[in-house]
Amino acid sequence: MNAPLSRENLSGVDLLAEINRLKKERNAVILAHYYQKPEIQDLADFVGDSLELSKRAAETDADVIAFCGVKFMAETAKILSPEKTVILPDMAAGCSLEDACPPGKFKAFREAHPDHIALTYINCSAEVKALSDIIVTSSSAETILAQIPESQKIIFGPDRHLGGYLSRKFGREMLLWPGVCIVHEAFSETELLKLKAQHPGVPVAAHPECPPHIIDHADYVGSTSGILNYAKDMAGDTLIVATEPHIIHQMEKAEPTKTFIGAPGADGNCACNICPYMALNTMEKLYLALRDLQPQIELDEGVRLAAKKSLDRMLDMASKTVGQGDLGAKS
Repeated sequence: MNAPLSRENLSGVDLLAEINRLKKERNAVILAHYYQKPEIQDLADFVGDSLELSKRAAETDADVIAFCGVKFMAETAKILSPEKTVILPDMAAGCSLEDACPPGKFKAFREAHPDHIALTYINCSAEVKALSDIIVTSSSAETILAQIPESQKIIFGPDRHLGGYLSRKFGREMLLWPGVCIVHEAFSETELLKLKAQHPGVPVAAHPECPPHIIDHADYVGSTSGILNYAKDMAGDTLIVATEPHIIHQMEKAEPTKTFIGAPGADGNCACNICPYMALNTMEKLYLALRDLQPQIELDEGVRLAAKKSLDRMLDMASKTVGQGDLGAKS
């Protein structure tokens, strides 16, 4: 058993070389979400949105999935690949949306509204997925909602901003769980308007997890991958980006002649729009996770199967949208 190593006594380790060595030794695939630090994105086998990364990992012959993201994403990978070892560099890498929706409270809420189905955003725990009827992603939610009869009552959680956006767009009343993403909640309308005044005519792309006062100023609203595709396809050469700013790394790699400006936080200067959970993953922690195969994602099989059922419903209903443009293979 190797003795635990702290960051301090890893100073002499060539982390990139060791990660690549261990990846081959473990027959591992490294996944990185768009919100990871650039150095992690650049070493990953695949960079993309959470669900499509899990789907791609399931298709590989890898024995180990190293998921550089947050816990619910790694759980999704385990749901789809139960035979594989799934490791997360830091098990404390959670999500404010997951935290806002404890399974016990969600179960009680469902039981209080038995005539409603639960349309649940993928940013939730495996236990909440298991309590849900259909999972949605930000790229598939509209397609799925359009297939649900208007007479069917809906609970949407855990993101009230995404649910509210869908409710307004489709004219569908839904019971919204009161969760928010702390990253997208941090954007300031006042500072965004100042930025737009400094860059007249420059479009704004926003994630639907943003509150309405940000969405109202957006020229494009879409998933992380949708925003990336918009950045590639837009006619202009400058874009204001209202989502976690590490996505800009992929934009700059894809479109090096364009300028991408992160939307500002509360005072125009704070780094409050950087996801603190995603930031917990580091090169050092990834190396240790591959070396020790810890921390591992473990799921109760009953929970996994129930969660997979709600994911499978989504994949069936949104087969034409899920995965389109959600993944960027490392060039």
